[in-house]
Amino acid sequence: MPGRRAGAAARGEEAAGFPRIRPAGDAAVTVEWGERIDPQTHAQVLRLWHALEEQPVPGMVEAVPTYRSVLVQWDPDRAERETVLAALDGAVSRARRRRLLEGRRVTIPVVYGDWYGPDLREVARHTGFSPGEVVRRHTEREYRVYMLGFMPGFAYLGGLDPALATPRRASPRLSVPAGSVAIGGEQTGIYALGGSPGGWQVIGRTWLELWDSAREPPALLQPGDRVRFEAVSEDQAPPEWVERARASGWEMESG
Repeated sequence: MPGRRAGAAARGEEAAGFPRIRPAGDAAVTVEWGERIDPQTHAQVLRLWHALEEQPVPGMVEAVPTYRSVLVQWDPDRAERETVLAALDGAVSRARRRRLLEGRRVTIPVVYGDWYGPDLREVARHTGFSPGEVVRRHTEREYRVYMLGFMPGFAYLGGLDPALATPRRASPRLSVPAGSVAIGGEQTGIYALGGSPGGWQVIGRTWLELWDSAREPPALLQPGDRVRFEAVSEDQAPPEWVERARASGWEMESG
């Protein structure tokens, strides 16, 4: 009875004092909806985020959803703190009654292993699966975009098969190519921009642009979207992307 469980979870959070508002500086607060990372808590986060996008509190600069909370920042020259908090109470009430908007379904083509995913063998070694089984398990799930962070467009995805959980690399790479699909602990994600350091285990790469500053919105994925990975061969990837990928100087490792 998923509905009853969700209702019981929500009542439990309320009994624990959620939602609660905590200061996050002179002109920002976080509205916390729970302590767990799960779809029910995140649904409340999304409802408030959408409510604030539709009707911002006075002076609001931005509202940023996370796993279990929403950060609300405002311009102190445009609104007093007490005014913002009163409006935020109203937004929280509206969010409770709000219908949850369905996220988009996005399919991400990925070339797994070898040149594009040098850590696939390490994930296979750690989990005890073959590389092919790692790919099968990684592509059979639908993932929820919980939040964007770390770098512009980097989506933190929940829903990884727990059997694929793999610790981060002992030594982070100094530069990870854009589009790298990786596993870090119990999460999976995609490096949106190239050239950043990264310690997640890279198992594949996509040619889709996760971040394009000329696009509106710039990020391909948004909180609440649902993602599936599709395994493709190098022959199915755009030839010019393959050429650039092979010329990018990605460090191949033996073992």
